[in-house]
Amino acid sequence: MSDRFWEIKKLEQMTDQEWESLCDGCARCCLLKLEDEDTGALFFTNVSCHLLDIENCNCKDYPNRKLLVPECLQVRRMPISEYQWLPKTCAYRLVSQGQPLPEWHPLISGDQQSVQQVGVTVESFAVSEDYIHPQQLQDHIIELF
Repeated sequence: MSDRFWEIKKLEQMTDQEWESLCDGCARCCLLKLEDEDTGALFFTNVSCHLLDIENCNCKDYPNRKLLVPECLQVRRMPISEYQWLPKTCAYRLVSQGQPLPEWHPLISGDQQSVQQVGVTVESFAVSEDYIHPQQLQDHIIELF
């Protein structure tokens, strides 16, 4: 991979390796979201997909996630106009908007643990959807920085 490829390439020009390296491993995209039908406003919850290994912030079955969870976001196949479904700190969203990656992003810091060190991952607050009734989702709305 070339240095700082995300600053010179568009998302659609990236290799699979470059694309995957943009993911900081925060697992925020694995949190269930609610959309206000009247306003279109998007709300994140602290409830994660049942496939998320919360402690390690990774999918338990990444290759088959779309089969097992049809509503799973496959970012590479999403139109950029739908990146509103991604957290504001997401590298894919930032790069698509021409914004810089945050200092704690592993591609900038050089440290895979920097995301955990600054508290961006969901491991400290997420709860699996296995333990939440769908009608309780509104009670789990959170603000993400």
